[in-house]
Amino acid sequence: MQGDSTSRPIRVLLFSSLFPHEGEPTLGVFVQNRLRHLLKDQHVEATVVAPVPWFPLPWKIFGRYGRAAKAKPVSFVDGVTVYHPRYIVVPRIGMMLAPYTMAWSASRLIRRLIGKGAVFDLLDAHYLYPDGVAAMHIARKLNLPFVVTARGSDVTQIALMPGPKRRVLHACKAASHVITVSQSLKGKLNALGVNEAHITSVRNGIDHDRFSPVDGARATICQKTNLDPKRSIVLFAGWLIQRKRVDILLDALVFIPEMQAVIVGDGDLRSKLTIRAQDLGIEKRVVFVGQQSPADMPTFFSAVDVFCLPSEREGWANVMLEAMACGTPLVARGVDGALELVKTDDVGQLVDGNDPEKYADAIIRVLEANLDRHYIREYAKGYGWATTSATQARIFKEAILSKGVEIER
Repeated sequence: MQGDSTSRPIRVLLFSSLFPHEGEPTLGVFVQNRLRHLLKDQHVEATVVAPVPWFPLPWKIFGRYGRAAKAKPVSFVDGVTVYHPRYIVVPRIGMMLAPYTMAWSASRLIRRLIGKGAVFDLLDAHYLYPDGVAAMHIARKLNLPFVVTARGSDVTQIALMPGPKRRVLHACKAASHVITVSQSLKGKLNALGVNEAHITSVRNGIDHDRFSPVDGARATICQKTNLDPKRSIVLFAGWLIQRKRVDILLDALVFIPEMQAVIVGDGDLRSKLTIRAQDLGIEKRVVFVGQQSPADMPTFFSAVDVFCLPSEREGWANVMLEAMACGTPLVARGVDGALELVKTDDVGQLVDGNDPEKYADAIIRVLEANLDRHYIREYAKGYGWATTSATQARIFKEAILSKGVEIER
């Protein structure tokens, strides 16, 4: 932590339903990573309140609700106390009520913490809906400034729905400042009606020590998956949900008969994607390995020839930066943060639209180019966390001072 003797730490209350817990260790890991580096690089203290939907049974059959039930009420991560208050999700109308049930349950917890002596200077909320809207109500009750970060589908999808849109715009205008993780999201939020001067693009970074090339990775992964180490391998990593468009990658493999694929992740579409691979006749070349721990991902990235992300929407997909930090070239849809990250053919290819043959052609071009993996890693090193942390701290200080609170001793 950096700072000087003339100032006290900024006391941040991070608020987001996107934060890892026992049931979903990779959920919102990008929020956790940004916080970790903020604490390391700046004079900041933090407490995390990460609401989870209330559900009585921690069974896999109930999907994300069953996983949420596994979250402990209190845990400690990287020296930070993390609270997981439960909020009610009502069937059918849950989306409209979620900001209010979330705010109600979190407010009760936060008031108890304050009653026990906790002091907070600022509420740092992540994801515009329902989290950002809930944060607005909490901040008003506690008379705290709040900053909200937009991360992707909260702008490109949820903020386009009539009911949520009105609440999202209200929360953005009430916030001391709005952060987006890419310039693309900033432009889209501005187009929806948020003042451009009220928005700052603060991209995510990459931990180059955690994500680096792993010796012997290919042999390790091929032994684990029974794939042929002499044949090319493409990797996808992420949630197996509709907007990730893993089906496009599977369809592309039909045009690349020698290529193998590793699919890392889990989600509602896993069984359908497995059936699709069988229907396409590529099931022997595709391995679904399920969700993997963040600690294991550098080995997967290092083992493959190319990383592919055909997602329809991605604010700033840190998984691309993680792959690059391990020296792995990319093939991704040319949207949002990908347009800002892949600026040269020396690190990968961008594809427009949904045509699987175009993705196959891009993968083939990357393979034939035999791109320099060392160069790709050095390119990724240009996206460190220090600038991101410094910009956050500046925005936080300005928000706190706007409330008339002095940080100086």
